[in-house]
Amino acid sequence: MTKGFSDLSSKNPFFILGPCGLESEEFAWEMARALKEIAIKTGIDFTFKASYDKANRTSAGAFRGPGVQEGTRILGEIGKELGLRVTTDIHTPEEAEIAAENIDILQVPAFLCRQTDLIEACAKTGRTVNVKKGQFLAPWDCGNIADKLRSFGCDDFYITERGATFGYNNLVTDMRSLYWMRQEGIPVIMDATHAVQRPGGLGGSTGGDGELAPVLAAAAVATGVDGVFMEVHSNPAEALSDGPNQIPLENIEGVLNRLLAIHKAAHGA
Repeated sequence: MTKGFSDLSSKNPFFILGPCGLESEEFAWEMARALKEIAIKTGIDFTFKASYDKANRTSAGAFRGPGVQEGTRILGEIGKELGLRVTTDIHTPEEAEIAAENIDILQVPAFLCRQTDLIEACAKTGRTVNVKKGQFLAPWDCGNIADKLRSFGCDDFYITERGATFGYNNLVTDMRSLYWMRQEGIPVIMDATHAVQRPGGLGGSTGGDGELAPVLAAAAVATGVDGVFMEVHSNPAEALSDGPNQIPLENIEGVLNRLLAIHKAAHGA
């Protein structure tokens, strides 16, 4: 099975949007409601995202989040009340089982993308699984991840591109990887905000070039992807995690409209 440009022509990409971290229950509800309203206005297929535990932080004292039990409760209630799919990162087989009670899409962080026990646990929940492609992997290496998922009974999955390590404190995204992965029959999401990170670039925290996230998203949509992941925050300058890379809430409607126009121009939808 191969996928190229032509099979995208009748379907817009879906969008995973939300803040990096679950900073508070009130904040999560505010962001989810605001993004749902924008999703309705723009007509996008929208999944709400927030992480209950930022387990891979640069420094020991950095914000983590409320944890798996409380975090998945909050996200589950948001999903049910607002009629949204919800997604979050999980880090262990035990967390996968807990999260599956409330979470629609289980997301495997990039640094854990080769952890077989974790992949198996996610697959066996019956939930959709989204595996972030490690910064250290070539696109064709993702075939092994896809094979693991299928061998454990999961055919409902995505692989997410989020850039490759380029020297020190920098990532670069090779847009050819999107095409190559889809040619292998792998459904692909582009993570436009994590792809512009500068890991550890601020010394005690990660920096980034958030203004370039819409640029990478536009290139990915033109190339051809199944989904686009973008972190969004009402005030990125005050975000408790990954602020330099998040798109301001006030800008996201314009970004989405531009991406939809690019998709229509490139793929005829």
